[in-house]
Amino acid sequence: MKAMLDESQPIFQQIAQMIMDDIVDGRLNEGEKIPSENELSGFYSINRATARKGLQTLVEQGIIYKQRGIGMFVKEGAKAQLIQERQKQYKDEYVRPLLEEAKRLGMTFEEIITLIKEEDTK
Repeated sequence: MKAMLDESQPIFQQIAQMIMDDIVDGRLNEGEKIPSENELSGFYSINRATARKGLQTLVEQGIIYKQRGIGMFVKEGAKAQLIQERQKQYKDEYVRPLLEEAKRLGMTFEEIITLIKEEDTK
């Protein structure tokens, strides 16, 4: 997880996002225990309720699960679920607008691919 929080969004959302990033990046594996509310609140100097809200968000999304008295763990299939969600989001936020703008500019699919390949080799 990153060491700094910022003002870009609510802290509980940043906590949830950092854990999701760690799962996607392979720093947290399925079945692995995640930091507790106390660990998160201590590390980030935040209210324990804020850390709890971030973790609860992930429980509600089916990314992590609680084992009473033991802790919270990354749910089996969480990485695949997150990747699938992010691929859809990527398509909606980047691919569709790219194609729409290319059509407005009269670009062909081949021209778009050429531009992507050129950028990939830089």
